[in-house]
Amino acid sequence: MPIEIKMPALSPTMEEGTLAKWLVKEGDTVKSGDILAEIETDKATMEFETIDEGTIVKLSVPEGSDGVKVGAVIALLQGEDEGDAPAPKAEAKPKEQPKAEVAPAKAQVAEEKAASTAPVKSEGDRVKASPLARRIAEQQGVDLGQVKGSGPGGRVVKADLAGATPGAAQPAPKAEAAPPPPPAAPQEAGDIPSETIKLSNMRKTIAKRLTESKQQVPHIYLTVDILLDPLLALREQLNKGLEARGIKLSVNDLLIKAQALALTEVPACNVSFAGDTLIQYKRADISVAVSIPGGLITPIIAGAEAKTVSTIATEAKELAGRAREGKLQPHEYQGGTASLSNMGMFGIKQFEAVINPPQGMILAIGAGEKRPYVVGDALQIATVMSATGSFDHRAIDGADGAKFMAAFKRLVENPLGMLA
Repeated sequence: MPIEIKMPALSPTMEEGTLAKWLVKEGDTVKSGDILAEIETDKATMEFETIDEGTIVKLSVPEGSDGVKVGAVIALLQGEDEGDAPAPKAEAKPKEQPKAEVAPAKAQVAEEKAASTAPVKSEGDRVKASPLARRIAEQQGVDLGQVKGSGPGGRVVKADLAGATPGAAQPAPKAEAAPPPPPAAPQEAGDIPSETIKLSNMRKTIAKRLTESKQQVPHIYLTVDILLDPLLALREQLNKGLEARGIKLSVNDLLIKAQALALTEVPACNVSFAGDTLIQYKRADISVAVSIPGGLITPIIAGAEAKTVSTIATEAKELAGRAREGKLQPHEYQGGTASLSNMGMFGIKQFEAVINPPQGMILAIGAGEKRPYVVGDALQIATVMSATGSFDHRAIDGADGAKFMAAFKRLVENPLGMLA
């Protein structure tokens, strides 16, 4: 009985994907760990490896197909030893033998290998594992949450279970099918010259999540003007000292640090709304908006409040580079406790960003520009930046949002305090 290879869930938010490219063809022999295809998820294009061994007998989905649902069969694999002794059909003698006795062990194994790839949870964390590893874990009573995965994105594969200590295994929850989105009304172009552009999976996900955010999350917006000259002067001095190490700080690197420290100072803003409870985070993981071809992605600077600005600069540059190449792993862009979006480099004076659920806030940074500004008791020409916080009003009161914005303003205007 051929083994069904199904469209995997390569990220927690993935409901469907595009089978961008097959890296095998019918008749090829593959072994565990071989790369079968490139799959475009809602955030990036990722490689998909097999966990079984055998011969590819059918590619059920042509490459380039989009909208392939998670769990759909995309290929069939004949096991190495299944061709010699094919399983007899259960219908041959339905009255003389029970169904369980007619089907040999090999057929049962094949059926089990076709089990859902829905990830399990252990101690609140999502654990990814191959169907074969999941079956072996269930048989041996191994808790997958205690096994370190060596597959793509930390996926647990068969080899990782060697020597694993038996424990209480968690059953895999059944994935609920997402309801289909309502059909969009066609847009008549009339006589206007136009072209129809097919939405990528990333753009579809952005559209869905931001629509849900604006419909379901009551946003409150708070804006402050911030004197930027002290931070610019400190950045110039720090960059002179870091030049020999090949590190160059951006204004954004310092703002990430300031946001993280403000969140630790006002923990009521470092939260997410979860129905009848609030989740308050003990560290500040800042999701930094990065524009990439076809959309936006938010790589995370984890624990930014405890990192030096040089470390933040190095991580931010490396993550942004891999984000634009589509090489980020899911754990590097999924999660975060708050977000930062900076459009100052485009000359945008001020804007209001949309919250990225389940986070409770996002900080929108405008351009630093020369303005008349009162410094002390004197009117001067100074470099001033407008920053706007968007807060989930279900979780964060306006007063707490105001405290956060005041703390952020104070840190930016007195940046030496961020280095202490």
